Amino acid sequence: MQSKGVLWMAAVAMVALAVACGSDGSKTPTSPTSAATVGDSAAAADGSTLKATAPAPVSPTGGGEITVPLPTLQWTASTGKFVPATFTYRAQLLNAAGALVKETTTSGLTWTLTDALDVGVNYQWKVRAESGSSLGPWSTVATFKSMNKPAGYIRGNEIYDPLIDGKTVGRIVGPAHFIPGVGIMMDSDSSYVEYTLPVTLTSGEYSALVTNLSVVSSTEDPKYRVLTMREGTAAINDNVYRMSVDKRGNGAMAWRFVSGNNSSGAYIETVGAERTVIDMHENLVYFYQATWKNGVFNVLLKEGGVNGTTRYNFGKAYKGTYQPLPHNVYIGSPYASGDRGEPSTCEDMIVRQVWVSPNPRPSYANQ
Repeated sequence: MQSKGVLWMAAVAMVALAVACGSDGSKTPTSPTSAATVGDSAAAADGSTLKATAPAPVSPTGGGEITVPLPTLQWTASTGKFVPATFTYRAQLLNAAGALVKETTTSGLTWTLTDALDVGVNYQWKVRAESGSSLGPWSTVATFKSMNKPAGYIRGNEIYDPLIDGKTVGRIVGPAHFIPGVGIMMDSDSSYVEYTLPVTLTSGEYSALVTNLSVVSSTEDPKYRVLTMREGTAAINDNVYRMSVDKRGNGAMAWRFVSGNNSSGAYIETVGAERTVIDMHENLVYFYQATWKNGVFNVLLKEGGVNGTTRYNFGKAYKGTYQPLPHNVYIGSPYASGDRGEPSTCEDMIVRQVWVSPNPRPSYANQ
């Protein structure tokens, strides 16, 4: 009897154990599903937590020198290892030592750089797929060399004209001459350099380095112009898409901007105290920059070059869209017989490193 009791108690215990193990669903093993394999918290040997292949750099690669100032980085798509998936991509630009310069995230397979690169140096870049907090493996590291200082060009809605090598991509009108390494001098108030943009620049900047400026009177006369733009060849004083940045006789800053004649607020200019007087000196370099972006026209003047002291920085809101067609850009100011007004280029000024573009001014244009 005793042995039967022991056997009965053992059987009861085994049944109870089986019931206890089966009552907790979290303990029941399940086979992995494809949905669980896109991303999880278990990191692979390379640190990635996303079940996806690494993208592959397409261009630029191989360490060769690129032929454009701002390249477009391109790569192949990542694929989920078990199921199709949509990823974002994190791309990183690195210097030659591997330090991060800049990065971006995008749903596409390209990244066009917008910040100027150093001239003639080596860069690296890599990219990986991401999904939420899950991170895919990095691609192999691709390399390229940034382009050396380019020759002048007019391309689309962008102009770069160094003017320090005895030539220009523009058209010289009137007497002017080049000073090697310094720029082009306007030899009269009727001289100017004309550039025609193949594509209208509706939003961007016009900037240049200017020397040989000085105070020549105690009043605002003469009214000299440094940078101008207009639509076509209609007289600039009556042009519906006019931009002019002046250096007045006493060194005062003055400007006008006209963004069409179809709306109130399309014509703005400096008045009164807005025309700050600058005690200019012939031997100093002045950085002039006019920008028209997001409905604001602004003029910046720095003494000592691009990284010099800010002497003027003032702008106003405008209405309408700046859309001259064709879009003509000038060093100095255009004038033809019969136009209202008179010749008004800033005589004897020396200009170099002209930059007109929707993109930021590159470092190679700052010398």
